[in-house]
Amino acid sequence: MLGGNIGGVTYLGERKQAAQPLTRPDSVQSRMAVPDAALLALLGSRDESLRAAEDLLDADVHVRGNEITFTGEPGDVAFAERVFTELVTLAERGQHVSVDAVRRTVEMLAGGDADESARIGESPAEVLSLDILSRRGKTIRPKTLNQKRYVDAIDSHTIVFGIGPAGTGKTYLAMAKAVQALQAKMINRIILTRPAVEAGERLGFLPGTLFEKIDPYLRPLYDALHDMLDPESIPKLMAAGTIEVAPLAYMRGRTLNDAFIILDEAQNTTPEQMKMFLTRLGFGSKIVVTGDVTQVDLPGGSRSGLAVVRDILFGVDDVHFSELTSADVVRHRLVADIVDAYARWDDSERRPDLRSAAPRNGPPQDLHRRRGRR
Repeated sequence: MLGGNIGGVTYLGERKQAAQPLTRPDSVQSRMAVPDAALLALLGSRDESLRAAEDLLDADVHVRGNEITFTGEPGDVAFAERVFTELVTLAERGQHVSVDAVRRTVEMLAGGDADESARIGESPAEVLSLDILSRRGKTIRPKTLNQKRYVDAIDSHTIVFGIGPAGTGKTYLAMAKAVQALQAKMINRIILTRPAVEAGERLGFLPGTLFEKIDPYLRPLYDALHDMLDPESIPKLMAAGTIEVAPLAYMRGRTLNDAFIILDEAQNTTPEQMKMFLTRLGFGSKIVVTGDVTQVDLPGGSRSGLAVVRDILFGVDDVHFSELTSADVVRHRLVADIVDAYARWDDSERRPDLRSAAPRNGPPQDLHRRRGRR
């Protein structure tokens, strides 16, 4: 049973498995005291965060006053203690402990390298409380361990590749780091670029000027800028050349000094274009390249520059490759399932033995994954 007693008001709720006894012969019990100042943030609105934790944990969780009691098998109780220790730390730092924060804390601690991550300062509380940029009450921060490692790599390397599926925050986090660097006067300008390869040679058939033809392919970069800067300041910064948003073709022949340069949708570059872009690097600059090698739109079966660049740059100092996966998706949770479903389909297409074994009337048997369990 869930329960709480705050300010004289008792909260009670039914467990999802109400028929299961609360104690078993092999069960143990543990208690944790929560500071009064952190308790309300920990429980969440209408106990929603506490209920989310109960759904994700195998141990029984009960709150009375400012004390949390865990009951269950020893391993389940120990894991629940670790989860709530991280959540209490978040609450004590003034963070809102959302349902998403509970789910991501459980997922991080359930990972195989959770102990090593905690040892090197990558505990869930550290990951979820790392502020990159704040504006008008909204704070941009990593939400997964891989995202934090990606952000840390941007700090410590000159060239970073962020490779992963849609929705993993590759470009958004890179842009937040760029704005942070600009505000800290670490660089003088931000340059955002994308290949307009989807239009190919058909740009001439689109209405408007060249800028208007290319603008739809750069629009996602503008949208992210509006999240991070005051909208009225963006035209001034662009007019002054402090922020430049341009197609990749405009990078040829330039040397970019004291700049934070982001190449988005890099899977749609050829190896030659990738080489051209990377060699624009000047003194005092940083490059972040983002893309998804499973969504290549190059015509005629051309090779993707992003797909081969790791082999080309293997062993080159100060170049880092960050891999993000469906577990790092921060959009709707269904996006992660879609990414995984397509990965399975691609694998079955490449392996005839799997294609013939797949059921014709219904999804694969492993379509629905268990979440938040060890």
